Amino acid sequence: MVVEKNVPLQGLNTFGIAARAHTLVRLRSEQDLLDLLAHPELGRGPFFVLGGGSNIVITGDVRPVVLKMEIGGMAVVRDDERATIVEVGAGVGWHECVAWTLAQGLPGLENMALIPGTVGAAPVQNIGAYGVELQDRFESLDAIHLETGQRLRLDAAQCAFGYRDSVFKHALPQPAPDTGAVRGMGLAGRCVITRVRLRLPKPWRAELGYLDLERRRQLEGVEQPTAQQVFDWVCDIRRAKLPDPQVVGNAGSFFKNPTVTPDQCQDIIAREPRIVHYPMPDGSIKLAAGWLIEACGWKGKTIGKAGVYDKQALVLVNRGTQDDSVTGGEVMTLARAIQTSVYERFGIRLEPEPVVL
Repeated sequence: MVVEKNVPLQGLNTFGIAARAHTLVRLRSEQDLLDLLAHPELGRGPFFVLGGGSNIVITGDVRPVVLKMEIGGMAVVRDDERATIVEVGAGVGWHECVAWTLAQGLPGLENMALIPGTVGAAPVQNIGAYGVELQDRFESLDAIHLETGQRLRLDAAQCAFGYRDSVFKHALPQPAPDTGAVRGMGLAGRCVITRVRLRLPKPWRAELGYLDLERRRQLEGVEQPTAQQVFDWVCDIRRAKLPDPQVVGNAGSFFKNPTVTPDQCQDIIAREPRIVHYPMPDGSIKLAAGWLIEACGWKGKTIGKAGVYDKQALVLVNRGTQDDSVTGGEVMTLARAIQTSVYERFGIRLEPEPVVL
């Protein structure tokens, strides 16, 4: 393991927020993590796991020991008539993983192209885009428990995936006051994901349920697109809508798309007929958070050095400079103002996606 002190984090978070880590440890193997946990001082924690820095808002210097995940490697570990299983190190970039699988002739991840961050962070957030979520392509993962050093292998059921949710985002459940029983297994802050195995199903079929992809298919005049074509379309669509964090600091989609009941949706449609909405398999209706934010007049607006992207209202951006960057406080002030506007107009509470540190 590599231990560094007083480390600048501005280049390690995609929002470009200036802050420092008191201690940063670079983890390049499972053994590095076990060595850290055995360290007489650093091993006590507390810890904060940092992957690609694409889903965090840093509001000040970071006192917990920052674990910079850099475990690499990608390999096919099983292949049969039903699926191909690919194992990927937690420090590999997610988009790099998507591109690699396609290059190996293994389709299935193309709808999630260009999602920022690392493979290890993907299960935490249950990332997804254009009709496909990580849980749809998940086999299992390896993790190490920070309190015991125990190696864990979790399947999809144990990860308790939900919309932008998993067991890794919830604290250890408290005993029920009436029975004392504890249900569930909250793992937030209690373990570090080291490897992820992805299940790429056979036969492959294109997922074209989202309107943007269907429009592109019709525009191209392609009846049955290949996985590479879907990959290229997704990349084009995302680049047209979302800012490149190398150019404009941002954390991607800042708010989750809220879900409502059909009755609630009909009530909103009666007032706002143009609202963008999608039916979900469980009968609920997903609303486009970006549309709600834009309807409240926030697109292109700025508070301090935090702004709403002028091409996609779901994205908050850094309007500062390298030497005078936005602060985490400014970002959260803007986020709270947007939440208030949307709630006052639609009665819907928007939930942020990034981790606020």
